[in-house]
Amino acid sequence: PPMAQSTQYTHYDAFPSSMNALSTGIILTIALLLSSAATANAFISLPRLATPSKGGHQPLTMADQSDPPANDAAAAPAAASKPSEEANTPAVAADNDAASRAIDFFTLTRTLKTTKRTGWVMRGVHHPESIADHMYRMSLMSMIASFSDGALDTNRCIKLALIHDLAEAKVGDITPHCGVSSEEKYKLELDTMEHISAMLGPLMGGEEILALWKEYEEGATEEAKLLKDLDRIEMILQAQEYEAEGSHEKSLDQFFTSTEGIWKTETGKAWAKEIVSRRKKGES
Repeated sequence: PPMAQSTQYTHYDAFPSSMNALSTGIILTIALLLSSAATANAFISLPRLATPSKGGHQPLTMADQSDPPANDAAAAPAAASKPSEEANTPAVAADNDAASRAIDFFTLTRTLKTTKRTGWVMRGVHHPESIADHMYRMSLMSMIASFSDGALDTNRCIKLALIHDLAEAKVGDITPHCGVSSEEKYKLELDTMEHISAMLGPLMGGEEILALWKEYEEGATEEAKLLKDLDRIEMILQAQEYEAEGSHEKSLDQFFTSTEGIWKTETGKAWAKEIVSRRKKGES
């Protein structure tokens, strides 16, 4: 019917109008959302001006930035090259040289541990002591003896004990029965001590070691006199111990007779008397 057809057209004309209004609203909403997102992103990208802490706020530092510094990649190779640069400095080179000299010296002194004392070898002692064995107990003796005498320098006494036979690391244990004169023996040992002094240098005590050796050889100071006595005291004590053990093939009398009446200190006299007394009793 005509009326129905007219109503249908009226409805159709109204529909596009409502759709236009809806589209416009959607477009405005999307625009608002995009605007809000842009504002939020801009806010987030702003650097933080302060970080909270227990004591309040701290100023912004480079560590607070979200992006890493552009020069990190360049800094890494520079840091990696730093150790190699330090390894070539004069101080490091000097340390390396000092270490080399020290180890050379310690290697030289190894023979003091492995070389047997000549006197005991010649008298057929089984498993005789080494030069280092003698030097060690003599060092203990020098410490104990100097403790009882306030006039003596304990440190100096111990140093003299450690150094007095140091030249034997190269020339060996030369005794009066080896066919070498006292003058030649002194020259051989002096040459060795000068070599050791140069090897160590002044920074590692080379000059002091040479001076201490000469002091012992001259036997003029009170400490040197004591050490001369202790050198013989340690010898006759060892001889008395070998006799008590029965670990020798030939008589050891010469070690006692050669030291009678030559003591220069009261300590030497007292300790020698005690050792001889024990020998007579057969004690060890």
